[in-house]
Amino acid sequence: MRGFTPAEFQARTTRAQERMAAQGLDGLLLMSEPDLRYFSGFHTLFWQSPTRPWFLFVPASGKPIAVIPEIGAELMRRGWLDDVRTWPAPRPEDDGISLLTELLSPLAARGARLGVMKGHETLLRMPLGDWERLLAALPGLEIADATGLVQGLRMVKTPAEIEKLAHICAIGSATFEAVPQFVSEGMPLDAVFREFRRTAIGLGADDAPYVVGAADQGGYADVISPPTQQPLRAGDVLMLDTGCTWDGYFCDFDRNWAIGQADDAARRAYDVLWRATQAGIDAARPGATCRDLFQAMSAVIAELDDSGGDIGRLGHGLGMQLTEQPSHAAFDTTVLQENMVLTIEPSLSYGDGLMMVHEENIVVTDGTARLLSTRAATELAILR
Repeated sequence: MRGFTPAEFQARTTRAQERMAAQGLDGLLLMSEPDLRYFSGFHTLFWQSPTRPWFLFVPASGKPIAVIPEIGAELMRRGWLDDVRTWPAPRPEDDGISLLTELLSPLAARGARLGVMKGHETLLRMPLGDWERLLAALPGLEIADATGLVQGLRMVKTPAEIEKLAHICAIGSATFEAVPQFVSEGMPLDAVFREFRRTAIGLGADDAPYVVGAADQGGYADVISPPTQQPLRAGDVLMLDTGCTWDGYFCDFDRNWAIGQADDAARRAYDVLWRATQAGIDAARPGATCRDLFQAMSAVIAELDDSGGDIGRLGHGLGMQLTEQPSHAAFDTTVLQENMVLTIEPSLSYGDGLMMVHEENIVVTDGTARLLSTRAATELAILR
């Protein structure tokens, strides 16, 4: 089912308000697309335009209040919110600031605490000058950091969210399974990317906005460059990493293949990564920390690569964004909880400047983690 019921958004808002009360917050002001969508259901590609700011206020009790450009009013009012306040945007001299000032003035008058997103993986999605004008108009308002509160809510998925994530992961898995049908030696890499996108959408994805990868002799040196027109050659190792979407939720995993033949170094790297991935999956249980997962994967990676995880992290959260909190890294002591959806993404270096990455998507359960992606083959597959 696309979308969510009003009960889903009411439950999310209630959980947020309980945490707000515990932290002494009198409201939340949210500005980013996934945070607005999490509480309102407002889902549109119009966020691609940077012209207009969008705001959602979550009060200490009651439904959230939307303060948005008039162009979004019709869509927002189809959802569960009752109070939608608009202005004719863009209006650079007053892009919603007077409406926000009116809304927040009662809080400022009593010296209330307003939570905003200040931390890692957040942004101020409004002009800095407008933010300064807003604060100047609300001198009694105390601004507090709500990053942990909102990210903590979003890290643990609801059953309805997990259903959507499982659906798009199944589509992503089917797309990877179809790769041998359209990829062969001599095919330009950029054509591989285009055909992968077409296949994913043909299998039911709404979009494939994130398709990256590489192919070169015996392995690849990076995993984020745009594709070239270089034809696939015998002995290349091809990697494709995708973030396909369905109803606003992402999958995020990759697969590796050898073209025609694979050398021993590539086979060895693949074997180590497959087992490192399994170690991460096995370690993903409630009560474990992200650091525990990082260390479990690193212990296997060290059989071939003792660089200590220079890539920075070996996986992350997944949901409405391709990458979300937390991070499987030595610095992250986030405790795993049931219904967290995570990527398990070990990587290693080998040979002369080569690397390999492997990734799966899982949901944390009360026992062994459940795979959302179809597990990759235990040996490096050959495309002929």
